[in-house]
Amino acid sequence: MTTEEKIKSQISDNQILLYMKGSPEQPQCGFSQRATQILMACGKEFSFVDILSSPEIRETLPTVSNWPTFPQLFVNGELIGGSDIMFEMYQSGEMQELIDSIDS
Repeated sequence: MTTEEKIKSQISDNQILLYMKGSPEQPQCGFSQRATQILMACGKEFSFVDILSSPEIRETLPTVSNWPTFPQLFVNGELIGGSDIMFEMYQSGEMQELIDSIDS
């Protein structure tokens, strides 16, 4: 399986997937920390991939997603964006609505 195929599989296999630096318990950058805090506040479990421990994914994902920065949030296979977009959506209530709309 190529790295691109692995990424596409991860995105399709997880309803809520965050590509981030570090882990939710130990984020390795402020943007990843804010993204995980937003998702935790929404109250649903989410999956994550630590791009620092997966350099091939870190290198390939921006090409697959057409998004240059990290973190990157995917919900139901669709790129939502990074922490700034997540924060705006959270403040407006859109993020909670999106997360609540996912079937468990």
